[in-house]
Amino acid sequence: MTGNQTAQAPQHKRDLTRRKVVVAGAGAAVAVGAGAALATGAFADEGTGTASASASSTAEVCYRLTSETTEGPYYIDADKLRQDITEDKEGIPLVLNLRVIDSETCKPIRNAAVDVWHCDALGIYSGYESLSTGGGGTPPTDAPSGTPTGEPPSGAPSGGTGGGVHEEPTDEERYLRGTWRTDKQGRVTFKTIFPGWYRGRTVHIHTKVHVGGEWTDAGYEGGHTCHTGQFFFDEESVLASAEVEPYSTSTTERTTLTEDTIYDQSGTTGGLLRLKYNRKNIAKGVIGSLTMGVDPDTTNDGTSI
Repeated sequence: MTGNQTAQAPQHKRDLTRRKVVVAGAGAAVAVGAGAALATGAFADEGTGTASASASSTAEVCYRLTSETTEGPYYIDADKLRQDITEDKEGIPLVLNLRVIDSETCKPIRNAAVDVWHCDALGIYSGYESLSTGGGGTPPTDAPSGTPTGEPPSGAPSGGTGGGVHEEPTDEERYLRGTWRTDKQGRVTFKTIFPGWYRGRTVHIHTKVHVGGEWTDAGYEGGHTCHTGQFFFDEESVLASAEVEPYSTSTTERTTLTEDTIYDQSGTTGGLLRLKYNRKNIAKGVIGSLTMGVDPDTTNDGTSI
């Protein structure tokens, strides 16, 4: 179901299949951390930018469960252990600062495995390039207007209340996907790009939080998924991104935040990111932040919503 999780699913733990990840070299991990820090500092020097009006403070958020959503059809289980998931994809730089806390005790959850994955600037998912419904080309003079023509198609990927049945990967690409562990304060940072859009869905990023597993030399194994959600972007930021290449070359109709079938309109609790960027030049980069309140004793794998 979408919306705040007022009625919890039966509290049971589903043992995951052995979760293997490809571990990046230590030097690469250090470089990513330094790069993310530099990017964050650079963005902080810019104008105040914009923040989601409905964003709550950590104190308010920690007493609420962050909304559970469908995992969508394009999830690939913990394929790469890394913080920089950009690879060679073009787009507006995005630093994603996340924090995971226990929604009941408000205490940070350390050593959790956090997955993030999203489409590229033109709405294409790695691993599923042939199935994705984004696209580019010469846009019409009035696109993107921010308002789609007609209702979102019922068969669009990740659209509708069910979000689609999981699809097996159709290619070996893995850009804009990654997994990293939370620190002792429950924090984790990813470096990526601002996502684009595709038919039937507003701009979003998918996420999963896994707990109870073990970090080994091979990566993260076992445990269960306590949260499956999505992060969302306010309309002002999306319209600003649509003026920047390669987003501006998209000819795909766009679903607005209020028309999306997955976002529950509940602000931060529903996954709406706090955003910071230079309003006069979003192309310089964006910082997105969110605290996720989760129940570590509950399984929410996003397949039955």
